[in-house]
This record gives sequence, C-alpha cells and structure tokens, in this order.
Amino acid sequence: MHLSALKSGRTGRAYSKRASRIAACTALVLSAGVLLAAPASADDAKGAEAPKAVGSTPRMDITGDGESDILYQNRQGRLMQSVGAPVADYPVGFNDPDDPDEQLVYKDIIAPGDLQGDGQVELLTLTESGTLTLHPMVGMDPTGGTPTWSGKGWQKYNKIVAPGDLTGDGHNDLIARTPAGDLYLYVSTGRIDGEPFEPAVKVASGWDAYDQIVGMNDSTADGIGDVVTRTPDGYLYFHAGTGNPAKPFKAPFMIGYGFDTYNQLVGLDDINGDGLGDLMGRKENGDTYIYRALSNGHLRMRIPGTFGWHKAAVFVGAGGNPGAAKRSILGVNAKGDGYWYDSKNNGELFSRVGRFPQPEGWLAASLNDDGQADNLWVDNGVLYIAGARIGSGWGVYNNLIGPGDLSGDGAGDLLARDAKGDLYLYQGNGKGTALAAKIKVGYGYGSYRHIVGAGDLTGDGRADVVGIAEDGTLYLYEGTGKASAPLKARVKIGYGFDIYNKFAAIGDLNGDGKADLVGVNGYGDLYRYTSTGTGKINKRVRIGYGFNTYKALY
Repeated sequence: MHLSALKSGRTGRAYSKRASRIAACTALVLSAGVLLAAPASADDAKGAEAPKAVGSTPRMDITGDGESDILYQNRQGRLMQSVGAPVADYPVGFNDPDDPDEQLVYKDIIAPGDLQGDGQVELLTLTESGTLTLHPMVGMDPTGGTPTWSGKGWQKYNKIVAPGDLTGDGHNDLIARTPAGDLYLYVSTGRIDGEPFEPAVKVASGWDAYDQIVGMNDSTADGIGDVVTRTPDGYLYFHAGTGNPAKPFKAPFMIGYGFDTYNQLVGLDDINGDGLGDLMGRKENGDTYIYRALSNGHLRMRIPGTFGWHKAAVFVGAGGNPGAAKRSILGVNAKGDGYWYDSKNNGELFSRVGRFPQPEGWLAASLNDDGQADNLWVDNGVLYIAGARIGSGWGVYNNLIGPGDLSGDGAGDLLARDAKGDLYLYQGNGKGTALAAKIKVGYGYGSYRHIVGAGDLTGDGRADVVGIAEDGTLYLYEGTGKASAPLKARVKIGYGFDIYNKFAAIGDLNGDGKADLVGVNGYGDLYRYTSTGTGKINKRVRIGYGFNTYKALY
C-alpha cells in the first residue's frame, strides 16, 4: 500500500461512496452475492497486538529450517531462492525428466506448501500449454525430487493460487479463477501421488473484478488460509477463510487503497515470527515494501524491504496473472542484421545484443512449451519457426502476428493477413512444429499500418491484438479464447499513433504480467505504452533513442 496516499483520520465513512461503487462491480464476489463490507484503510486498523500463533507451516521453506524464503524465477527462467543478505541467491532445480536440461521458462510457479504432512514442501509448475506438475522438494537437495503428478487443461484458468488450508483438515488447497471471474476450489487429498486434489468445485463468482489474487496462508491465527485481492485502481480487500469447503471465504472487506503503485503483490508467509502471513509489494523500479499482518485481517504500516527486485520475472506467490512468453523485441537494420533488446522487467530495456543475419520475419509469443519468444520468417514462401521448416504457401501473407494462445487450448497461435486484408487463424500444436489448417476470422484488415499482439491487455488472461489504422487510431481486438471467432469487435483506445513508423508488442515490459506496446517515431525515439489491464494504456514514456537505425521492429 502506498502509505503516502493514506491520510490520517480518513475512516471508512469518508470513503463509503467510493466503496459503494467498488461493491457494485463486485456484487457477486461470493456465491451468496454478499456486498463488500465498509472499507477501512490499514492506517485505521485498530486492535491489540496479534497473539503468538502457530498458524500454517511456511509454504516456501524448501530447506526445512522452519523459515519461509523468497522464491522467484529470474529473467533467464531459472528458479532462485533468496534467504536474505549476506547469503547470495542460489538456483533451485526440479529434477524433471521431461526437462533434463532445465530450459523451460514456466508460465507460473505455485507454492502450496506441505501437502501430505511429512514436513516437506511441494512446488507446482505451470507451462504455457496449461500443464500443472507437482514437484516434491526433498530437504536440502537443491535439485528437488522427481515429479509425482501432472495434469493438463489448466490453461482454462487465468490465475492459480495456493492460499493455505481452506478446509481445516490440515492440508493446503488450491483456488483457480477463470477469465469470466468464476472461482474454483481444489481440496487437497493429502497425497502427492495419484490425485493430489479433489475435483474442482465452483465456490464464487465476480472475481474478475480483481487484477491481483494473493494467497496469504493464515493471517488471522485460526489455522485457516486467507486471501487478499486488489482491484485495478488499487483498492485492497481481505477475504478471511472459513474452513468450510462449500463457502471457503467470508464476505470481503476493504483494508487499504493506493496499492496500484505496485506491479506485484506477493504472499510471504510469516516474516516476523508472530505466526501470521504477511504481504510484500514490489514497485516498478524493483523496490519492495513489507506489510505485516494483524490478526484481524488488517495490515500494519509498511516498512521498507530491499531493492533490486526487478530481477524477479515471476515471484512464487505473486498475485498478478502470469504474462505472455515474450519479453523482448528484435530490431533489424537495412543490412539484415538482427539485434535483441531484452526487458529489464522495470519498464526499460537492456542494451542490445546480437548482430546476426536476420531474414525478413517476425517475433511471436512462444509457440511451444519453453516459454520463450520464437522467431518467424518466410523464405521463398516457406514458413520457418525458430529454424524449423513448417510449410509452403506463406508468401501470400504480408503480416504474421503471434500474440499467444487465441483459441484457448494452451498452444500459441498465429494470425496471418493477406494482400486483400483477410485475416486467418493458424492454431499451433504447442510444440512449434506444425500448425492446423487455416480458419478465416476476419476481413478489412488491410487498412491497418500495424497489427501486433503479445499477451493480455484487458486483464482476463487471454491474448489480445491491437491495430493502428492509417489515420493513426489505435484499436483493441479483445481475445475470446475461441478458435471460431478469436477476436471481439474492435474498440478505439487511442489516436495519434500515425507518428510511429515502427510498432511492436513486447509482452510484459514492467513486471505486472500485462501486455505492453512500444513505438518508434520519425526521430528514432522509442516510447513505451504500458497496459492498465483494463483494455486501456497509460501515457507514453520515452525509453530509448537511435531506433531509426532499424528498418523493422518485431
């Protein structure tokens, strides 16, 4: 929470009108349709010091010392563990026979904690294609144990959260949210092999009102898991666990505002020894702030954490939707030399690397399960993906767009535009080795000077596409997740974009999991447009210059 935004003495009554508007957007937060309770800021939280409580066991204690550490996936895709200074962060492996070289960049990593009560924690990895895999972390062994379970079809959710034990049986559970905002509970079976979770049960709706869902473990000293959620405009809500699997959360109440200053909120478990799960916020520049929990669902005033946390591309326990598998752009000069610019994860780019021969091509969000952007090019009508020959007949297209999964099956797809302006969808096979037969999904797209896409701009976790018309109007085509009609009708979201002679979708540039855009004007200045996650974009910010050296930007 941005405490400078909180004025002393501002009570819930002063913000009741504002809370009513928020409540109207989230009236179906619970299955019973309970409206949000009267808001209260963290500064206004009253109550005695929280009692020393056993609470729930740490979810990220992979070393077995009883302390929860910070786990994150770095920009190179390696899982790292941070125990704090002066000990340097060190890599953690999974000993996964399906990934012996540890080259996968996972879409998300979830820490449910100790699922079977043996004192060892487990981790869950989620791939781009929607495969969720359970990894036991064996004591001090940094390679972990061999996976004991794997399930497919999890791409139907835009967020999977490990909140702790929601049923009171001593085993930690999962919740998962669909793009429509329905919330499902997966009750733990107490096993890590066979079926570790019971079949999904819908327990709430209206959760699409939140752009962050954070599992807190136990923040109220009752042994039951709790959840914190945030709206896109920065209002923070607490959902206390009930222990009842049919209705796992009490009515939410507001505990703060100004939290949109953070690009990620992260559940840390207990960091101050009082047995209560705490919260961390990361700003775009990588600075972090810690919010220690009170036993009534409220938070203490923030204290500074540490800086430099833009190194974390994905926090284990983060609240935002995981972003698309593209965090870079490719510039190609007149000589045909290609240069890569990778994201720093804070809204800026690293210096370029490369200088390699680059045929005329494009850069797509990942078309296989490695979680990394793929290079496309067409040579004599033959399409190549990352060097692999896909097929012929592609010379009829003047634009290829790889925005991610448009059909909802977990595999990255391609859009192709021909000279007539007709748009075709080619569904990927999830391996980057073949594409399904084309489906015509639109016409009239020849009027666009740029069509790009790489990830989610609307906050529902689905891939979206944007186009710049000849008059400079910027249009959004929201993804549907359906192959037969993958894009909704266009919506105007900007104007004046004809000043850009090059335009590209970079994926997530600032670490919030939302798709961002970049453009190069006639002077060669590079501007970024970060997404709000609501289908709109923020004001532009210049992040580079000299980009007129390139004839194309992908």
